[in-house]
Amino acid sequence: MPSFDVVSEIDKVQIRNAVDNASRELETRFDFRGVDASFQLNENNVLLTAEAEFQLTQLKDILRNKCAKQQIDTNCMDSKSVERSGKYFKQTVEFKEGIDQPTAKKLVKLIKDAKLKVQAQVQGEELRITGKKRDDLQAVMALIREANLGQPFQFKNFRD
Repeated sequence: MPSFDVVSEIDKVQIRNAVDNASRELETRFDFRGVDASFQLNENNVLLTAEAEFQLTQLKDILRNKCAKQQIDTNCMDSKSVERSGKYFKQTVEFKEGIDQPTAKKLVKLIKDAKLKVQAQVQGEELRITGKKRDDLQAVMALIREANLGQPFQFKNFRD
């Protein structure tokens, strides 16, 4: 039976490139001259640091633009709350990777509500879709692309 996997992955190299490009732009921006602001890349998140809260929104916009240029879907960016420590404002932007349980349940419900003749199984942080016809599987792919669930999805391991 034909099947494919639905995953949510991000390319860490592209994220590193986007953060490096954002740091370079930060150094050349006139409105950030003499301001202590920075981007710091950790595992799956970026720490934004600035002296004022409005500068954090500018840093986030710079990062979002650089991610878009690197073909990273900006829906996977999740901004945490702003923290104040000393004279600095800090905010963490997390990149969502993998399909968590609530999102997987929403996807399964979406597929079942479409009344297509396919089965969906949650396998850790990915979803396996199986069916008898390739057309049904392609309809599921189109359905998932149209659904706005707050993170990008990719399809891999399409087997006949």
